[in-house]
Amino acid sequence: MTDRASNLDHLVPDTMPAPFAAYSHGVVVRTGSDMVFCSGQLGIGPNAHVPEDAAAQAELCFENVRSILTACGMSFADVVRINAFVTDRAYMRPYMDVRDRLFPQPAPASTLMIVSGFTREEFKVEVEVIAARPAKA
Repeated sequence: MTDRASNLDHLVPDTMPAPFAAYSHGVVVRTGSDMVFCSGQLGIGPNAHVPEDAAAQAELCFENVRSILTACGMSFADVVRINAFVTDRAYMRPYMDVRDRLFPQPAPASTLMIVSGFTREEFKVEVEVIAARPAKA
């Protein structure tokens, strides 16, 4: 499926199983695109508060990502890949509910991994993204 001024193709081939959730198996970024690679963002707000709830942490992760994208004139609609990490299987659904609400269809490529922990014990979710849009002339 081609979208956004034809600089992206979302790949969900019918020769393989459908995605398990709201994501594309792959995304082609056409030549001539500006790309942004966001470092992993943790569930911490500008006041350094870290909520206990995994969904609230996911919201903050994505708000931090939104700040980075906004700084370069992009939005969630430009995200082509999400890598997410949670510290417990129980946090998968809260994270996915936030992700699915924030990202337009067709969904970006996405990987979700369960990890043993982050730099501080209170963190439960971390999110990094890659975004792309047609380059400005």
